[in-house]
Amino acid sequence: MAEENRMDVSIFQKPKKGNYYCGDSYFIQETENDFICALADGLGSGEFAKESSQVVMDIIEENIDATVEHIMTKCNKVLIGKRGVVLGVLKIDFSLERYSFSSIGNIGVMTISEKYEKKRNIPNAGYLGGLSRPFKVLRDKLVDDMVFIMFSDGVSSKALSEKYFLGNDVHQITDTFSAIHGSNEHDDTTLIAMKYRASK
Repeated sequence: MAEENRMDVSIFQKPKKGNYYCGDSYFIQETENDFICALADGLGSGEFAKESSQVVMDIIEENIDATVEHIMTKCNKVLIGKRGVVLGVLKIDFSLERYSFSSIGNIGVMTISEKYEKKRNIPNAGYLGGLSRPFKVLRDKLVDDMVFIMFSDGVSSKALSEKYFLGNDVHQITDTFSAIHGSNEHDDTTLIAMKYRASK
């Protein structure tokens, strides 16, 4: 019998009103030792925004064993001559029970502890577009049943303050968000809810 995943993940994504293409792209993969989640938003919207955000996901998929710093640097280089992106990358190391996260631009992450304490991290300013820039990486300890919320700019601060984000059922979080805030006319919207389970 296959071992259950350590991360429970639920995703809501929708392009802004009137667009066929969503400019947001994401990549998620769990292995025996770690977990990675990345979310990119191509600047602007539509097909060219999608192209830039997807090329970044392709780079991340090819470099899943790299550090967050290395991933951010590689993604920046591949965007020379393309439309820029904002990007968030979360890596979880199961053996060390630690996580690392970095974001640039309006990709945010919020953590919710088992004591229902919300902590929202402030991203680096700007965007990736080929120019060299420093990246601040947050590192911290994992706790059992910790919830991570990663989101693009279609998710407002007001929505993130809602009480349903304190629930520990990630599917209920995205379902409730979809029902209340799912129709965004102004931005592509991606919300990724993830919960960590320590091995028993």
